[in-house]
Amino acid sequence: MNPPASEHPAVAPLPTWYQRALDVPSEAGDVIVDGCAIHYVTWGEVGKPGIVLLHGSNAHLEWWRMVAPFLADHFRVAAMDFSGAGDSGWRDAYSGAQFAREVMGVARAAELGAKPYVVGHSFGGSVTLETGYLFGAQLGGIITLDFTIASPAQADEFAEFRRQRRAEPVRPTRVYADRAAALARFRLMPEQTCQYPGIVAHVGQNGIRAVEGGWTWKFDPGMFKHLTMEAPGDPDRKTKLLELACPVALIMAEQSLDYSQSSLAYTRELTDGVIPMLTIPNTSHHLMFDEPLAVTTAIKSLLLAWQLS
Repeated sequence: MNPPASEHPAVAPLPTWYQRALDVPSEAGDVIVDGCAIHYVTWGEVGKPGIVLLHGSNAHLEWWRMVAPFLADHFRVAAMDFSGAGDSGWRDAYSGAQFAREVMGVARAAELGAKPYVVGHSFGGSVTLETGYLFGAQLGGIITLDFTIASPAQADEFAEFRRQRRAEPVRPTRVYADRAAALARFRLMPEQTCQYPGIVAHVGQNGIRAVEGGWTWKFDPGMFKHLTMEAPGDPDRKTKLLELACPVALIMAEQSLDYSQSSLAYTRELTDGVIPMLTIPNTSHHLMFDEPLAVTTAIKSLLLAWQLS
């Protein structure tokens, strides 16, 4: 079921496509993967080709609420919460391979068919790549959104960043006295303006939970400290991208602040003539908030072309 209409922010004037997206029926489900409950939502009919949509770090499946319904005319779509995020359970430790198994578990539970597609944004792009590497023969293809492969020159920089993050103590997410106070502090990371503030308000409303003493965020603050996964500059990332057993494409934001120009240039060099890389104009890192219909069209066009070929 869709969230109650009262939970959706008012947008003035409310774009027609915005309300259309909210009105498309969806169903929630949960599946146990390696002892942890993984939450997901589906749109579209069973029997159509399947898509799993993956969110970024400290995010949740509602990041896709304005995209998934418009894919459901051709596809059976599932958006999921990783363990440690949204309404899924938490683990003592996390890994890229574990997240990939969660993706495949959701694909089976949501009845996405024999060869589903996987689409991931930002950190979800890293999980998408890992899923393609481990399960590529079982997939129709993968698409990453605003995801790059860091150049070898940046490897030491990312290794140091990871070392510092793991050395830091885990700080619990802040508890706010009431729901309004929590929502007032919601920010996108990296921060960006958005021409559709209703979308940002929607994901904020769905990203908090009631706890003793008030409200806090729906993510495990210790996930990255306890995560085993390749850093952006690891050489294996390049190998995995170029040796996948399924089709792959990249969709980039024109004005993203999430990656350096050197990593973008390096990724373009790697993919030139080998892997399609599309850029959505007038978008920042959270490109599905800036131009949801353009993002939807880009994803749908790539997947339909792969189906025909």
